[in-house]
Amino acid sequence: MDKKTIAVFFGGKTPEHDVSIVSAISSVIKPLRLSGHRVVPIYIAKDGNWYTGDELAEIRTYQTGKIEAIVAKQKPLTISVNDGLTIIPDGRERKAVRIDIAFPVMHGSYGEDGSLMGFLRMANVPFVGCDMEASVIAMNKILAKQTAHANDIPTPKYLAFRKSEFEKNRAEVLRKINNALKFPLFVKPPHAGSSIGITKVKTERDLENALEVAAHYDEAILVEESIENLIEVTVPIIGSDEPILGNVERPMHLSSDGVFDFETKYLSGGKKGGKGGKSGKQGAQGYSEIPAKLPAELYRACEDTAQKMHQAVGLSGIARVDLLIDSKTNVVYFNEINPMPGSLYAHNWVVKGMSNVALVEKLLDYAARDFEKRARTNTTFATNFLKQF
Repeated sequence: MDKKTIAVFFGGKTPEHDVSIVSAISSVIKPLRLSGHRVVPIYIAKDGNWYTGDELAEIRTYQTGKIEAIVAKQKPLTISVNDGLTIIPDGRERKAVRIDIAFPVMHGSYGEDGSLMGFLRMANVPFVGCDMEASVIAMNKILAKQTAHANDIPTPKYLAFRKSEFEKNRAEVLRKINNALKFPLFVKPPHAGSSIGITKVKTERDLENALEVAAHYDEAILVEESIENLIEVTVPIIGSDEPILGNVERPMHLSSDGVFDFETKYLSGGKKGGKGGKSGKQGAQGYSEIPAKLPAELYRACEDTAQKMHQAVGLSGIARVDLLIDSKTNVVYFNEINPMPGSLYAHNWVVKGMSNVALVEKLLDYAARDFEKRARTNTTFATNFLKQF
């Protein structure tokens, strides 16, 4: 691809704010610069203000706490969306920068959930990753499970509740869960990523507290049966019409109760749970088996399930489909979708033979193609309606 001006969006009003910073700087900004592209970092602070500047593309800015001083003295940027996307630092028109392609590296709410994609569509600028509708479904675990069910893709049995329903009548919600589902259970905030707010509940005694935790992070609550005899795998995918699958990967690095939680993914450095080995790779979550050592037929079943969900949801750009396997029955269950995997899941693509630089270049190509495809769809309609008034 010809050299472009790329706006990289990261941070955000989300519990995954810090994870987004690491993903953007290490896995997107660095390889984009190595490719010769001009990078415009757009940091979204926890209060929702947007900033830009070269210092915001350096990880030490955030490690040392310098970011607080920068945002305290710097004016938030101004954005123009007239005939494309233009960034105006500190509101100074003479420094305006027109963006060729947007690269959202947002995890969780107000970004990965489709919010930012809707804005970028309105701005009429190409962007990397899943489109708005697919992002909304992927980041709502309830909608994603309903999509799986509608397409005859196995998914664990579940119930969903509004936070207001739980707060209004806790006893009734607890009764419904106990009557419909079998312990152990997982209780989840359906819009959160990075396993934030997820609790494994083994007995009725701990259920109410787990529901309170999920309600702290979301306006809805998802409760689903645990798949025992569990093998958990993930399948990264890029593209849309003719997607390319990464390796089926098996995280071997679980918490003490078998939960692939935030601490296990990001904070334990490959030392907690699981045992390393020569066939393993160090990913964002520590030790993983890449590719997963599964019987050939089961491996293909994982690929097939991931592809079916990719098509059913309409994923594009980059995504990761998480699956659960019952090792006794060999049934593959859909678990959830991550429409912007942490650090682009670059460690998996490297094993597939694709460098981080090649990966971001391919994603830019997909963004341009998807933009051209959307541009061919007519979204206006001429009528005589207004002449009636």
